[in-house]
This record gives sequence, structure tokens and C-alpha cells, in this order.
Amino acid sequence: MFLERISRPRCVEAWLAASQAVEANAGHEAHNVLIDVEDPVTESDADREAIELVDGFLTENTETGFPVRTVANTIFPQSLYEDHGAPAFYDIYLKKVFPRLKRSPQDWGRYFERMIAYPVVDDVDNLLERLILKMKRNVDGGRPFRNIYELPIYNPVKDAEGRPRGGQCLSYLSFKLDGEQRLLLTAVYRNHFYTEKLLGNLIGLGRLMQYVAERVGVAVGSLSILSTHAQVDKGKSTTPRGEVHRLHSECAALLADELEDA
Repeated sequence: MFLERISRPRCVEAWLAASQAVEANAGHEAHNVLIDVEDPVTESDADREAIELVDGFLTENTETGFPVRTVANTIFPQSLYEDHGAPAFYDIYLKKVFPRLKRSPQDWGRYFERMIAYPVVDDVDNLLERLILKMKRNVDGGRPFRNIYELPIYNPVKDAEGRPRGGQCLSYLSFKLDGEQRLLLTAVYRNHFYTEKLLGNLIGLGRLMQYVAERVGVAVGSLSILSTHAQVDKGKSTTPRGEVHRLHSECAALLADELEDA
């Protein structure tokens, strides 16, 4: 059975609606879940409060305890970009930040690292910068090429022989320009943990979109995610499933209060 497509205005609302829908499904999992976020870069006060609740849950109930911002940074290191700008932050990330993050020689990497140092024969390639420059050339030149901006994350040579668990979950990014020259993004995940990762993923992808849009000179449009397998994880095996329900209920109450005050 397929879940209905989930469309919400902002990232936190989309995370909550998708999590509740998958949680209610058999086994707390689903396949081919489609999520749309109309405005993936705006956060309300209630959104920020909900993110704090999620951070508290992750700190108490997961082995890593990584907060939402840490997950978002695996896709786009916002603070590094704000501090150093482009293109300088690419080299700083690869030479100073990434070596501290890589846990072992067998570590598959990070999403942003794959974007800017994608492994090719005897070298690496900054696929993200290539995509930005191509898109900007076409926009500046008035060319109507809107559907030619693809960015792979999964490497079929390197990843096919990797460990069956703990590898990359984000597989592919497809950027588009609509008829009003707004940047759209569709992200494909092979496997998706909605409690520990989805909210940070949505925020990180929104920040990536904002970066690309600023460099190209276009507006940010909608974000879509296809989770080919989704699961509402509860963190540690000892965490009661009721704690996930409580998190969802508390976040829903914050968002409802915001609507009533509007």
C-alpha cells in the first residue's frame, strides 16, 4: 500500500506529517514515500521550538546524540559558508573539516564531501560547482535548459562493495528550473530514518538549494524527497515507542498554537 503524497509549507511541518504517516503504517515503515516542501528555507518560531524538542529526544534516545543541525551540516555546512564564502569554503571543508569527521579509512564520507570531491578515476571532481556554473551560464545566456542539472551521491563502483549498513542513504539529487526560474530540487533516498535523520536532511537540502540559487541568481522553489524505504526509528532499543508518539504530539501542539495565534 502506498501512502498519499505529503505536501506541507515548511520543513518541520513536512517532517512531522511524514513521520506520523509512516508511524501509523504497518511496522512503522513504508516504501516510496513522497514529501513536498513548498518553502524549504523559512523557519518560524514554532519550527525552532520543535527542532529543540527533536534535539532533546535525539540526545536522550540515540547512540550518536547528533542534533538536527549536525545532520543538516552533512548536506550543507552553512556556518562554514557564511564564514568563508565560495569558493574558499570548499578547500577549507576538504582540508580542515572533513578529516576531523572521517572516522576510519572505510568511512564512506559525507554528502557534501561527495558533492565537491566525487571520486573519479585517479582523482576527485567538484560536481556541485560544475552544476552551479552550468546552470548560471544557461540562466545568464537566456537559454531555456531547465532539466539538465543532476548530481549523483551514490558511487556504483565504490559503494557496491561497501558495508551493507552505515553507508550513504541519500543517493541522488536532481535540480530543475521551473518556468518562472525558481530552483526546484528532488532528492532520492535509498533508506531513510525519519526520527534521527529526516528533519536535518530537509533543512540541509533547503540550505543547499539556497546556496545554489544565490550563486545562480534565481529564487528558491520547492523541495521534494522520495524515500524509497522509510522507517520511523525510535533510537535505542530500550526507548519505548510511546516516546516517539510523545515527541510527535508535542511538536504538533507547538505548530497548532502557532496557527491559532496567526
